[in-house]
Amino acid sequence: MKLNKNETIEDLQFKNLKIIQDKTGFCFGIDSVLLSDFAKEIKESSKVLDLGTGTGIIATLLCGKTKLKEIIGIEIQKEVYEMAKKSIQINKLENKFKIINEDILNLEKIIEKNSIDAIVTNPPYKKKGTGLKNEDEKKIISRHETTATLKDFIIVSQKLLKDKGEFYMVHKPERLVDILQIMREYKIEPKILRFIYSNKNSEPKLVLIKGIKNAKPFLKIQKNLYIYDENGSYTEEINKIYNKIGE
Repeated sequence: MKLNKNETIEDLQFKNLKIIQDKTGFCFGIDSVLLSDFAKEIKESSKVLDLGTGTGIIATLLCGKTKLKEIIGIEIQKEVYEMAKKSIQINKLENKFKIINEDILNLEKIIEKNSIDAIVTNPPYKKKGTGLKNEDEKKIISRHETTATLKDFIIVSQKLLKDKGEFYMVHKPERLVDILQIMREYKIEPKILRFIYSNKNSEPKLVLIKGIKNAKPFLKIQKNLYIYDENGSYTEEINKIYNKIGE
């Protein structure tokens, strides 16, 4: 397999899985790793959709963490889509992980309504026209709502999920009111929240959200997850998620 200029193979240190990234572009972060762990309870033999899959990090990890039947990644950027295809090949996941180069707004023409068991997504965090813009187009599309909004991701999920289908998302706490309002408006009931902190003295930097389509109201807030301990090292839970205990 030939890598393009600036492409590197990153060892995920989990079940020998690897991911190809462009070191000059948008690389995956801890948010994607935490979301894959949060969603590891996806039921056996599920058909899963990863909206905005990027280089396929969440889908690749879920193939190792769960017994899902199939996961389909949707990625609008052609160059990033091509990298994800290579990652599928090096991990020999062709029978489990498919990828489509498409805008999520066009998915109704491709994927049958009410046919997906679970959806995972790490969507762009910043509203269009807010925050500092990076000159690199791939980073802009990954971080800003340039091609689809938060509401678009939730509406598409509602249409494609089966009744009682599961929705998993990681986002920023400052968008939480919007997220919960839109989810409930489109019949994806928020069921679990978990806040992610850098350490015990910081404000939350991320929030993990699970919703269920057409479920009854009942929200559980899980205990906080801290990334670093008082010594600046990864906490035991983060080490377990990264599979580094005993190294």
